Amino acid sequence: MTFLDSPIGRCEAEHTMVLTDQTQRECALEHGCPPGRNCPLDGCFARVSGLSEATHVPERTANR
Repeated sequence: MTFLDSPIGRCEAEHTMVLTDQTQRECALEHGCPPGRNCPLDGCFARVSGLSEATHVPERTANR
């Protein structure tokens, strides 16, 4: 059995569950949200990233 101990929320813009223990910017990069999108989970994300300097969310490119 697997347990997920991180806070999550449902993103209606992407129709998926997202982890809210990351910053909103990290989430947007991970899910490919366009700049300027009104995030339905605005205010629910961590203010400081828990990722180390060595770990990062890869930037999305225009060629998907």
